[in-house]
Amino acid sequence: AMLNTQLNDFVTSGALQRHGIIQMKRFTCNHTLGKRIIVLIELTCLTPNDLNVPKIGNPTGLGLEEDGNAGQGQQPQHPAPELPSGYKDQLGSGPAHKNPYQQQQNPADLFRQNGGPGRSIGGSGGYGGGFQNMPPRSMGEAPASIFPIKSLSPYQNKWTIRARVLQKSEIKTWTNQRGDGKLFNCLLVDESGEIRATGFNDAVSQFYDLLVENQVFYISKATIKAAKAQYNTAKNDYEMSFDSSTSIEPCADTAGVPMIEYNPTDLNKLFDVEKDATIDVVAVIKEVGELNEILSKTTQRPIKKRDIVIVDMSQQEVRMTLWGRQAESFAADGNPIIACKSVRVGDYGGRTLSMYSGSTMSINPDIPEAHRLRGWYDTQGSSMTFTAYSNTGGGGGGSGRGDPVKSIQQIKDENLGMDEKPSYFVTRATLTFIKPDPLWYTACSNHGCNKKVLDNGNGWRCEKCDMLFPQPSHRYMMSCQVADHTGSTWVTAFNETAQAIIGKSADEMAMMKENDNPSFLAAVAAANFKTFDFKIRAKAETYQDEMRVKCNVMSQTNIDFAAASHVLAAQITEYLKSS
Repeated sequence: AMLNTQLNDFVTSGALQRHGIIQMKRFTCNHTLGKRIIVLIELTCLTPNDLNVPKIGNPTGLGLEEDGNAGQGQQPQHPAPELPSGYKDQLGSGPAHKNPYQQQQNPADLFRQNGGPGRSIGGSGGYGGGFQNMPPRSMGEAPASIFPIKSLSPYQNKWTIRARVLQKSEIKTWTNQRGDGKLFNCLLVDESGEIRATGFNDAVSQFYDLLVENQVFYISKATIKAAKAQYNTAKNDYEMSFDSSTSIEPCADTAGVPMIEYNPTDLNKLFDVEKDATIDVVAVIKEVGELNEILSKTTQRPIKKRDIVIVDMSQQEVRMTLWGRQAESFAADGNPIIACKSVRVGDYGGRTLSMYSGSTMSINPDIPEAHRLRGWYDTQGSSMTFTAYSNTGGGGGGSGRGDPVKSIQQIKDENLGMDEKPSYFVTRATLTFIKPDPLWYTACSNHGCNKKVLDNGNGWRCEKCDMLFPQPSHRYMMSCQVADHTGSTWVTAFNETAQAIIGKSADEMAMMKENDNPSFLAAVAAANFKTFDFKIRAKAETYQDEMRVKCNVMSQTNIDFAAASHVLAAQITEYLKSS
């Protein structure tokens, strides 16, 4: 027997010990290399962390062969051993402890008795079995046995799941030394959990149009393998791969299969979210931009994009970008409600949102959040003025959040950034030094990835995208010192902010440095001694066992000296009144 991965904590915590006693609540029996292996899905440990459990009798292995018999089919001649007196009561009332070789219970029945769905796990044979000797069924008819997603593992080869397609990516193509290829992936969910599935090449042609988001399907005969954490965000240790033998059929019985769930973030709280993190949003579409076309840095092929502006009850608006076929086919009349799952947060212009391959979008969904937004927008929101994220504007950095203004000395005196959550504030300071090396890092050329890439001799490889590029993209990670009348501190400015300060892209600067162009150092020097209102995010981090506050520039704003003079005059007047 073996444990499903969800039960590994029983081993790592020490709860499961040699000779320990367990109660098998749910299990399956699978065919592997001519033998049957029991896979435990749910159990109760009756002797947790007990190192002194005595061995009961003289246990022997079942030795299950493919015919389902134990060993040579002989019943053991010795009586079933008795449990130690201390453990009998933990199994509850019921029949006396029977010989384990007699009246073996169907795992499907056991699963139902213990609160599982009204469908069986395992097969109809005495040991769980699978689907052998099952009569043929018509298209769409429920299989005799439905496995929960969380019970799937590489050690099973006969299973069927009933799952809803929660997300489906666009088709991605690639070209490398081995030829051309294409793939898509989708997220499948049932009552027990979720799993990511991927189809390559022929599987794309076979299944892409068949699998429709939010519909339910019977799926079997796919490959289950360990998940690659760098590409897979599904909450599962395994992932699924479609191939030529995979069977996928529409399922009319959708009862009990969960719908998509949203955990929406208010639009005015996007500065609390890390760049490149993914969030859910439910909002009203305020504006729909024109369809545009840009050239992909990766493939040098044109790609469609469309910007929309969304708003919510926080009176904040934000620009969100749609890509590819979704951008082409998008249509929205009458300010509909949009619900998006797993959209990526960007920092261009303060804060933006972007759909990507793992995102889903629903127009006017039947969910409580959408109904509340509809009523609010129709009665109040349509006549409101909304605050936009921007790198230009007032002293607050255009965040619309009223972030406090702090001097550099106050950062230290008030221990900003030392709390569990980061601190956001605005400081008016002058750039006194920009560290010229390193000024950037080499990044993946795929739009929205931005992960660091390394030259392996054959090109620049991105581990996240699993792709090789002839040239990297350069992105600023500029370390600089800023000062005001109270002191100085080091801050880090990233791509969009640093480009606004330097006045040139990181790619341009990298080209100048590679060619020993004196304009490189001149551009760095020209940026020094400029004064801005910096919006800062401060957060304590541990470096070499020392806690340090790291300050990142979220945005910078040119100072409106006329407006600043009025503010200063008002502050002086207020000070004189109070004194």
